[in-house]
Amino acid sequence: MTHLYLKALHIIFVVSWFAGLLYIPRLFIYFTEANERPESERRVLQTQFAKMQRLLWYGITWPAALLTLVLGLSAWHTYGSTPDWLVYKLVLVFLLYLYHLSCHVIFRQQQKGIVRYTSQQLRVWNEVATVFLVGIVFLVVLKDAMSMLWGLLGLVVFVAVLLLAIRTYRIVRQRQSQATPENVEMNNREKGVSK
Repeated sequence: MTHLYLKALHIIFVVSWFAGLLYIPRLFIYFTEANERPESERRVLQTQFAKMQRLLWYGITWPAALLTLVLGLSAWHTYGSTPDWLVYKLVLVFLLYLYHLSCHVIFRQQQKGIVRYTSQQLRVWNEVATVFLVGIVFLVVLKDAMSMLWGLLGLVVFVAVLLLAIRTYRIVRQRQSQATPENVEMNNREKGVSK
């Protein structure tokens, strides 16, 4: 019975951890895109996004990551054995913690006002946690490495479509920003066209 309680608590904190891992890159993107705003607006936005990042990262994501680890190891200890699927899951979880630490590096940079990545790069980075989520869920539910591989293959196709959508979204945004009345008027002036 103890194993089931540990497992239930472990799942609850995994969900909380993933909530943080899925949302923090969005805040990184918003912080980065605020750099394109006028100085006074940029300062206000980045201050707010930095605060939101701190609350999410230290209030939810880190505590959930640590409790996930403690409860996961405890549940594994009470499980009594280590089947093959669990070994694969542990490898994915180890890689997920490396992803978490890489997000922490970006978090620390942005807390200091340093922006090293474009919003486009961060949009791609935002999808990495989803790849881990799908792989881990397929392994835990189906307990089969081949099923995980098929699930990950489907996810790769999904990510490719998603990357195409991100690229299309960027192109549409660029065209919309170029089509503002001010830009149209400036382009007309440059071409010598008058109203």
